[in-house]
Amino acid sequence: MKTLLNRLFLNEKVILVVIIVNSITIFLQESPANWHFVDIVDVACTFIFIIEMLVKITNFGFRQYWSEWWNRMDFALVLMSLPSVVALFVPTTLENLSFFLILRIMRVFRFFRAVRIFPDFAVIARNFWVAMRQTLGIFSCFFIMIVTLALICCCFLKDLAPEYFATPLQSIYSIFRLCTIEGWYEIPDAVVAAATPVWGHILRLFFCLVLIGGGIIGLSLINSIFVDAMVSDNNDDVKAQLARMEDKIDRLEKLLDARNDSLQN
Repeated sequence: MKTLLNRLFLNEKVILVVIIVNSITIFLQESPANWHFVDIVDVACTFIFIIEMLVKITNFGFRQYWSEWWNRMDFALVLMSLPSVVALFVPTTLENLSFFLILRIMRVFRFFRAVRIFPDFAVIARNFWVAMRQTLGIFSCFFIMIVTLALICCCFLKDLAPEYFATPLQSIYSIFRLCTIEGWYEIPDAVVAAATPVWGHILRLFFCLVLIGGGIIGLSLINSIFVDAMVSDNNDDVKAQLARMEDKIDRLEKLLDARNDSLQN
C-alpha cells in the first residue's frame, strides 16, 4: 500500500494532472453556473493534495520537506484550501457569512500550484528575487521622490484640484499616474485650469519636470536595471563560455609555438 501511495503521490506528472483539473474546477466555481459535481471534484483535489503532503512528510521527514520552498508553498496552500472542505459541512446560513465567504475565496490561491507546469519557473523566480534585491535602492529612491512630490502637491494644490490632491493618498496616486504617463495631460490641465495665468505657466513647467524626471528617466532607469538583473544568469553563462574559449585559444597558441620551435630545430 505504501509503495502504491509513493508511486502515485510522489509522481510529479500525476500531481500536475490534479493541479490542472483543480485549476479548471476553480474557474468553473466562479462561473455563473452552479454545478454541484464541481464542488465535489474540488474537495477531492483538496484531499489529494493533503495526502500528497502527508506522503512527502512521511518519506522525507518534516525538516527535509520544509527545507524546500515549493513544499512550504504547497503546505500553505493546503491550509488555505481547508475552508472549502469545511464549508460543505456547515449550514447554508453560516456559509453565507462574510467569514466563510472570505475563507472560501482563499481556495483560488491553489491555482498558483499550476506554475509548476513551466519548467523554467524556478529559474525565473530566482532571477526575479535577485533583480528585486538589486533594484531595491532605486525603488526606494523612486518611492521617496513620489511621496515628497505628493506632499508638496497636497499642500499647494489641494484647493485647485481636490479630486487629485485633496489628501496625501490621493496625491501619491496622482503623482504615480504622472510618473507612469497615465494622466500626464489630464491632471496638469485640471490644475492649470483652476490657477491664475502666471501660476499656470509655473505649474506646467513643474509637471513637465515631474514627467521627465519620474516618468521618462526614472522608470526607464528602473526598467533597465531590473531587466539586466533578470538576465544576469545568461550573462554569467556567456562569460563562462568566453573564458573557456580563451583557455582553448591559449592552449592552441602554446601548441603552435611548440610546433614552430620543433620545426626550427
